[in-house]
Order: sequence, then C-alpha cells, then structure tokens
Amino acid sequence: MSVADADDGPLAADLRAEAADHGLFRLLDLELVSVGDGRATVRIPFDEEFTNVANESMHGGIAATLIDTASGFALRSQLGADARLSTTDLNVRYVRPATGDLHAEARVVRAGGTMGVTESTVTGVDPHGDEVTVATGGTTYRLFRSDDSEGDGDDADGGDDA
Repeated sequence: MSVADADDGPLAADLRAEAADHGLFRLLDLELVSVGDGRATVRIPFDEEFTNVANESMHGGIAATLIDTASGFALRSQLGADARLSTTDLNVRYVRPATGDLHAEARVVRAGGTMGVTESTVTGVDPHGDEVTVATGGTTYRLFRSDDSEGDGDDADGGDDA
C-alpha cells in the first residue's frame, strides 16, 4: 500500500485534525505525515530547544514520544478514530544521537481484544546527510472497546477476566 492510499478517507482526516489540535503536538511541531491500515508516520523538525544539555542531539524523550505517538495513531487507524487506548509499556532502544529532523514509523503487530502491540523505528539524518536509524522501540496498549467502556471484558487471549 502506498502512503497516498493510506491517507485517503475520513478516518485519516479525523486523525490528522486531532493531531493538529493537540497541545503537546503543536508545542513539538509534530506532524502526522501518514496514517492508515495499522501504520502511521509522524515527523518532528530538529529544534535546539529540545536538545540535550551535554551535546547537540535531540533529547531521548523526544524519540520516545514519537514512538508512543506514532504507535497510538497506527492502532487507531486500525480500530477507528473513536478507539480509546492507554500505553501500558513503552520500550526504546537508542542507536545513535538524533541530530536532525526525526521521523517515526509505527506498525501494528497485533490488536487483540484488550491489548495492542506495535513496533516502531525512528530515523533522522546524520551529519553527512544520510538517513539513519536513531532509535527502535515498541509499545503495548490497553484497548478499551466500545462494549468495554468500564475496562471490564476479556483479556488479550480472548478469555474472561477472573
């Protein structure tokens, strides 16, 4: 599927509008680049305000935020814009300093009855102008389905909570 195909339709428009209106995303100048079919890409431009004190690379928390954000949009692109979810686990593996604009691409590994799992890659541009991986990671989310508004229901393997 091409990025253009992934961005067609009202669901993508709803998610883009939500991202544009979100306070933290505006502060970070975060853009939802593409979203659809269990995948999402977000972008943030390099900003000296978000660099580490000890060097000129972007703070690792920015990469973690991108992984979490792209993952949430990827899940919601599969479950629907009104899907409710909450991060229960966020894993980030830092590969190298992030010294330029950053892109995070996330894909849904599994969206079960109450749990969703994603994998992500954050890329940037190195001082030589080459695109490089700066971090990889994954998330686990608690999914709240419309028939599970109180958090009750079946667990990730489809069984009843006991």
